[in-house]
Formats: sequence, C-alpha cells, structure tokens
Amino acid sequence: MNRLIRSLLGGLILLFCFAVHASPVAKITMKGAFEDHYDWVSQSLEEHRFYVILEPNIGRSLSNFKERWGEDYNRNGYEEIRSLVFCNPWYVNQVVNKDPEMAALCPLSVTLLHKGGTTDVLLLRPSQLKPNSPAQAILEELETDIMKALNAAQKP
Repeated sequence: MNRLIRSLLGGLILLFCFAVHASPVAKITMKGAFEDHYDWVSQSLEEHRFYVILEPNIGRSLSNFKERWGEDYNRNGYEEIRSLVFCNPWYVNQVVNKDPEMAALCPLSVTLLHKGGTTDVLLLRPSQLKPNSPAQAILEELETDIMKALNAAQKP
C-alpha cells in the first residue's frame, strides 16, 4: 500500500512539473489594425534599444506559392504574416561571453500574425531554449527586457 501511494505521488509530482513548464513561445494579442500594431512593436523595440535590422514580409513571400500549394496554402487564413528581426549589441556580447553556442539567438525576431482584427505577436523565449546555459541569467534578463518592449507596444 505504501509503495502504491509513493508511486501515485511520484506520478502526480511529475505531471505537475510538466503542467507548470513554461511555453517556449511568448504571445501577446492585440486588437485593431495590423499596421498600427506593426508600427507600435517596431517603435517600441527601438525605444528599448533592440535595433530592427530586417522586416521580412513572410505573408507576401508565401503568397508566391498559393497556386502551387492549392488548398494547403494559408489554411489558418492569416491576412498578414510579418517579422521584425532585431538585435541588441550589449546583450549579444554578454551572451557570447557566457555561452558562445547561444550566439545562435542573434538576431532575435518576433512574428506578427493577423486576422479578423487581431494580431498575435510571437517570440521564441530565450530563457526556454537552453535552461542549463551558463548565460541563463542574461537570457532571462534579455527576455524580460524584450517583453517590456512588447508590452509597451500595446499602450502607444
């Protein structure tokens, strides 16, 4: 009986650990016009010293394959799919000093998906990509600062 209880308790603890594991993707949802959201996010990143270096229009690139992909094209019906690629030299230096492998994060990006008056801003969370990284404290700080910028974009 004691063994059964310990096994059940161990299983519950394991399930709880999986339940509280943070998603590797952070998501902020905004209501309204896409162009406004895109501009606000771009400006806010810049104001928080994350310098936008590239602005790929992924939706436009995908539309070139509409005919070839047929019914598989844009099944979720997004009206806009764009990214903002950005970097902060100070954070790059700090991360590379602690864990050169994590230089793979540079440059960082957010992807904006828009349909029906709603924009989702998506970020791969730096702190969740390599939890045992020697740069973990810097990665957590970086993520916090990016999220501050993204949250500030909701209140122009």
